[in-house]
Amino acid sequence: MLNVLNSEMPDNVALVDGERCWTYAEVEKRVLHCASGLLGGRADLEEARIAFLMPASVDYVTVLHGIWRAGGIAIPLNVAATESEWEHCLASAGVTQVVAAEPQVASIQGLCERLSIPLGTVGHYWADTLSPLPALSPERRAMIVFTSGTTSKPKGAVTTHGNIAAQIGTLVEAWSWEAEDTIPLFLPLHHVHGIINVLSCALWAGASVHLMPKLDLQRLCAQVADDTFSVFMAVPTIYVKLIDHMQTLGDDDASLICEGFANMRLNVSGSAACPVSVFEEWRHLTGQVLLERYGMTEIGMALSNPYRGERRPGYVGQPLPDVAVQLVDESGAVVTDGGTPGEIRIKSPTVFLEYWGNPEATTSSFVEGWFCTGDIGVVEEGYYRIMGRSSVDIIKSGGYKLSALEIESKLLTHPDIAEVAVLGVEDRTWGEAVAAVVALKGDADMTPESLKAWCDGKLSAYKIPKKLIILESLPRNAMGKVVKPSLKTLLE
Repeated sequence: MLNVLNSEMPDNVALVDGERCWTYAEVEKRVLHCASGLLGGRADLEEARIAFLMPASVDYVTVLHGIWRAGGIAIPLNVAATESEWEHCLASAGVTQVVAAEPQVASIQGLCERLSIPLGTVGHYWADTLSPLPALSPERRAMIVFTSGTTSKPKGAVTTHGNIAAQIGTLVEAWSWEAEDTIPLFLPLHHVHGIINVLSCALWAGASVHLMPKLDLQRLCAQVADDTFSVFMAVPTIYVKLIDHMQTLGDDDASLICEGFANMRLNVSGSAACPVSVFEEWRHLTGQVLLERYGMTEIGMALSNPYRGERRPGYVGQPLPDVAVQLVDESGAVVTDGGTPGEIRIKSPTVFLEYWGNPEATTSSFVEGWFCTGDIGVVEEGYYRIMGRSSVDIIKSGGYKLSALEIESKLLTHPDIAEVAVLGVEDRTWGEAVAAVVALKGDADMTPESLKAWCDGKLSAYKIPKKLIILESLPRNAMGKVVKPSLKTLLE
């Protein structure tokens, strides 16, 4: 049975939630009461899908672990998503229960009533009397995380208890996690970056996690200046925001923050490529050499620059422990010489089990047991470098991997849009910014501001186009497909 909570140090502080510190023993007690309440007299949830809508908090940790320990499949929902995005997750996964934090109940209550899914808070699923918990094998399904891939709708990637344990164990070993570590957690908790890399690795090691429901740069920097943290993990966008923020401060205040980062043992950047300029600027300011790594929802982390050893800007490093990597060229042949690009394929205990309810997508994602990532990479002097996607329909923006097809589908419901192509364009802050090229109906008019206003509430904020180009018609090939590469030059 997966128990991520370290049981060897019950008096260590596991979580800092606002002004309250929670020890490992206190969190374990909460998890047991929640798991018993979720069971409701049953012996085993038997992989019932339970979704939960909560920001970073002790309740989030309680429910996630309670579901795992009771034998259910945990489905973390994005607190910033729209109702239509929640509906896709709930309906496609066959969710049987939803647990929400008090402030989020009102926003999802109508949807749950329409789908006839019971909705409750942590208090609703709290048992005064503890129940025996089921024995769970590593092969049991544990979590579904929805990820936008090459299709217009997000797919639910299923990881087992064994997959999750392997993902955590790999990183704890590679990045030398220890019980003395302290880390802030402000990353989204519906993605593996926040769930696995930060929260689960820290709790496995007996370390302390400072929970932040949303990023507060001033508060974060004050804590950094006070040497609160030993480890820091963020997406490139956050590092850019930190650099820009420090430039607004006086020299003394900025120096204290830079010194706080310099005193940490590790700074990690991931979920999107870190521009070399940002890498070098961060090193100049703080003395920290960012550790870049590569992974995705389906595989956890696969490649990493070394904790001890050379970290190369622009590279994602080498295979992690227990991860096998191969590059395959367009003909299907395995690349054997350095410098030749190929699709990255992964084989590891960390690789997910399946896409929920989508056997066709699952089968097509594997070749002879290797998971096909869709990312093109090259090995240069023993280090992997990511060259891009094999599909132009994936946009990596601010740490999110977005489906251009999903955004296009929503934009096509705009009454004034006849045609649309969504692309990612290089952006210093976001890595890639979402851009839309549209053809309008009749005499309609549109501005970036009016499009953003229309998208509000229909798309998550990070999916709303930041750039807009209007054409009379979109270029198409003989098959009628929009030729997106020809549109790139318009957006540069």
